[in-house]
Amino acid sequence: MWNATAGVARALFLAASMVSIVGCDISAAPRQAHNGGPELQPPGARTRVDAARNRVWTLTPEGVVLLEASRPERVAVPLPGWVWAGAPYGCLPDLALGPRGEVVVTSNVVPTLWRIDPRSLAVSVHALALDADTDKDVGFTGLAFSPKHGAYYAASEAHGSRWRIDPMPGKARKISHSAPVRQACAARPTPLS
Repeated sequence: MWNATAGVARALFLAASMVSIVGCDISAAPRQAHNGGPELQPPGARTRVDAARNRVWTLTPEGVVLLEASRPERVAVPLPGWVWAGAPYGCLPDLALGPRGEVVVTSNVVPTLWRIDPRSLAVSVHALALDADTDKDVGFTGLAFSPKHGAYYAASEAHGSRWRIDPMPGKARKISHSAPVRQACAARPTPLS
């Protein structure tokens, strides 16, 4: 019990350290990213703590930054070909922890996922085959893994839709619901929400 509690405490400490290192001042005005567009803000809103592995992953305009207890330095993980639209064009993209410690990153513009291997930090790109809305620009602004279902669940703020994403073979199925999902910017999509 003590080891689990200590691990969570270390992960929370890492998260707090990461906020101070990357400058996650939630009250700060958006800064300009290197491409002239607005920077992803607030960066702290797109941070995931992997307490089991003592890691903190943060989504930045250039990709993902990893901070872990075993390394004092931050590790930048660029996402090849990653596209996203900043404010005021929509909600930010998202990232989620997978079942084996991998990190999956969305685009809020296209139905593509970037997967970061937990050991090598190698990035693979996965274009998804949509079963609906193929005539629309569908990107995902909320993402969560469901261990019970063995799938990711995503929200698309632009269309108010929810999706089930099966990692293999890379298909996304639209989930029908009675009303469009609104305010998907901060939503952690679940199978039942």
